[in-house]
Amino acid sequence: MASFSTALSGLNANTTAIDVVGNNLANLNTDGFKASTVSFHDLVTESIGADLGSTQVGFGVGAPVTLAEFTQGAIQSTGGPLDAAIQGDGFFVVTDSSGATDYTRGGNFEVSANGTLTTSTGESVQGWSMIDGVLNTNNPLGDITVPTGTLAPPVTTTATSVSLNLDASATPGTPTGSFSTSVQVYDSLGTAHTVTFAFTQTATPNQWNYSVTVPNSDLTAADIPLTGTLTFNSNGTLTSPAATDAPPVINIPGLADGASDMNVTWNMFNGTTPTITQFAAVSATSALSQNGSAAANLVSVGLANGGQVLASYSDGQQVVVGQMAMATIRNPESLVAVGDNDYQLGANSALPAIGLPGTGGRGLVLGGSVEASTVDIATEFTNLIIFQRGYEANAKVITTVDQLSQDTINLKPE
Repeated sequence: MASFSTALSGLNANTTAIDVVGNNLANLNTDGFKASTVSFHDLVTESIGADLGSTQVGFGVGAPVTLAEFTQGAIQSTGGPLDAAIQGDGFFVVTDSSGATDYTRGGNFEVSANGTLTTSTGESVQGWSMIDGVLNTNNPLGDITVPTGTLAPPVTTTATSVSLNLDASATPGTPTGSFSTSVQVYDSLGTAHTVTFAFTQTATPNQWNYSVTVPNSDLTAADIPLTGTLTFNSNGTLTSPAATDAPPVINIPGLADGASDMNVTWNMFNGTTPTITQFAAVSATSALSQNGSAAANLVSVGLANGGQVLASYSDGQQVVVGQMAMATIRNPESLVAVGDNDYQLGANSALPAIGLPGTGGRGLVLGGSVEASTVDIATEFTNLIIFQRGYEANAKVITTVDQLSQDTINLKPE
């Protein structure tokens, strides 16, 4: 009887389906995991009788086809500095120990002992790294290297600005008629030097003299201060120097620590807007700025939105030292799962398009987050019951056919 093989195919098919459900439930909490579904199909039928096709008996069910459903998982905020989630289409590009290229939605990353950004299972994340201070995303893909345990070199100050108000109601020769403020600048060795800006009101209305000095102890010779005059109009707006004039330059030669001579531009205007005013209010500084920095230790490395790898230094500056790549594949359901949350191209997979997140149809990368598994526990439990009932039904067919076989054998006369 064909019923034996037919029912046996049903047992095998439902067993496979239960295996898929079990795998889905096992990965309920696996970040970036995509749940699989099973698709059943019947086998060829046999026509019985003289009237072709009037009586058709099937030969059972074929082995189920499993399909991974690449739907969007919920984005969960973790706060982990090296966690990242993809919102939209795409995959992170990684290479395994054999050098094979894999694709993953798992976003738990870490930095290896040699400073390479890797997945939690050790695959190297692909993208672009800073080379000689330049991050060029037009270069070929490679491992993302993080400058662990290194010092950021000092940056020499070349420009500074002070935003302040000078008291228009002050009286020359009195304490209110003078004001000073200071800013720290950095030389080529990263040594800080205090530059003091002193302002003194003159007998001429709306006019102040200034003097810019550096401590003589920082120099091998006495400092020659930068001096000049500021002139304001009746509205308290700086008119001289004008925005079109060349800004004054603070020259700091002969530094005692052996650093290079410094030439610091003093910017008195933000575009065409003066940073120094003269109103009838207490003389006060509102903002200071300069573009230099001392040497700094690397404090931490994190992933920002967009897949940028940020290095944070002890002086508070953040530097983009890497950029993660993303790949889109037109038919992701054709990918072959190889474990560790990774997929490889299958025989029918389209070629991946690799580029920056958020471009070319690729999704966004969200830092400090992970994508949750797409497994729905209620759906899986429902499927589990259905497949169990299917297994039991086919098992009943086998026991019934077995009983029929025994009855047939018993028809033989003694």
